[in-house]
Amino acid sequence: MPFLPLFIGQLGVTDVGEVAVWTGASLGVTPALTAILAPVWGKLGDRYGRKIMVERSLVSFVVLFAAMAFVTRAWHVLAIRVVQGLFAGYGSLSVAMAAESAPRDRMPSAIGLVQTAQRLGPGVGPVIGGVLAGLVGLRRAFIATAIFYGIALVIVYVMYDDKATHAYRDNGRDEGNGRDVASGVSQTVSFRDVLAFQNFILMMAVIFGLQFVDRSFGPVLPLYVEQVGVAHGHVAVISGVLFSIMAATGALGHHLCGKLLKRHSVRTVIASASTVAALASALFVSSSVWVMALASAVFGVGIGAAMTASYSAAGGVIPLGAHGTGFGVLTSASLTGMAISPFFAGLAGGTSIRIVFLVDFAIMGACAVAVRRTMEEHASGFR
Repeated sequence: MPFLPLFIGQLGVTDVGEVAVWTGASLGVTPALTAILAPVWGKLGDRYGRKIMVERSLVSFVVLFAAMAFVTRAWHVLAIRVVQGLFAGYGSLSVAMAAESAPRDRMPSAIGLVQTAQRLGPGVGPVIGGVLAGLVGLRRAFIATAIFYGIALVIVYVMYDDKATHAYRDNGRDEGNGRDVASGVSQTVSFRDVLAFQNFILMMAVIFGLQFVDRSFGPVLPLYVEQVGVAHGHVAVISGVLFSIMAATGALGHHLCGKLLKRHSVRTVIASASTVAALASALFVSSSVWVMALASAVFGVGIGAAMTASYSAAGGVIPLGAHGTGFGVLTSASLTGMAISPFFAGLAGGTSIRIVFLVDFAIMGACAVAVRRTMEEHASGFR
């Protein structure tokens, strides 16, 4: 991400506007396709095994990122990013694998640990990419990325045992493999079945809202930092620090969620964490950089805890044999929020950046109220 516009420029695109268009399209097409296909890959993972589906995705990324080092036209980059979107899907599968690998009462901690890694990765990845691009050149940086994916592939192949899941039995049903223990008949779970699970649609909406708000800061926060009087030369540094605070405290929120769920109900954790994120969103209207730094820290903890609790609540009602399908649908909701949010923030920010923060406040407040009033408690086994 940090050097893709420069790379597009090296491929013969000289107009700044065209560079922005090619870069935006290349970065946006992959998560858009992933959002569409994540439930499909999840369902295939339920049927054929999640490990082999993750390995399939990682193999494709090794090949495609290596190929990126040899492109000669901007449309080549876009084409490869399209294929990446078609073969992605390891993100939702990794959450499902974490959920199945942990005992029932430790599922939130397992999901939180994976989500911590997922949040820290985008935090440190651009720094590593920028450094590598400066040391070995833009093209070789793609080779380095392919090597990282290769390492991940080896780790999954060697260390992950897809048979060592903490399956549990309930009323004669082996939820670990989706089969009825008494009859031995496979239980097929459709997308409609997944949507009918208790609280599932509510959790989809909450996850969409959380991701929407989380990604709304990217397009407008640097502009707002400059608006409040920070010198132009310091805007990039201050903005980077604020985003880093959000990433670090978001990871902390993911990690703390498991401990919170041992003491409080999942409904209480989601509603309270969403309320915290809402109040922090409102604090961003301040013209003080120090207040924005505090808001970034509080927001990160709230959004991280609420996200992990929401995935855990959904995971608590999905049969283990359908985790791939269920978490794939949740990932689609998350990626949709991720895709729509920057467009909204950019349009609203053109009128007033403070409007973005106030809308974020309203969305987080609505999530908290909806969860508090409509979420049904169930015997999750988290406490």
